[in-house]
Amino acid sequence: MLTVLMILDAIVCIALIAAVLGQEAKSAGMGGLGGGADTVFSSKARGMDALLARVTVILAILFGLITIVIARMTS
Repeated sequence: MLTVLMILDAIVCIALIAAVLGQEAKSAGMGGLGGGADTVFSSKARGMDALLARVTVILAILFGLITIVIARMTS
């Protein structure tokens, strides 16, 4: 059972990395915090970006839960 969870955790981790890398940049990084038309907090995700944002959140929660279960099983 532990091996299956570890393999599932690795698959979720790779999918999470792919979902994060697939998203478009929202701003000019930390330079966007100072203001301007395209700031970090002003843009709304649409289309594929919205889907990738939701998938990222779901995969992150799943990754965290599986990792906690693995930690509990090994201690």
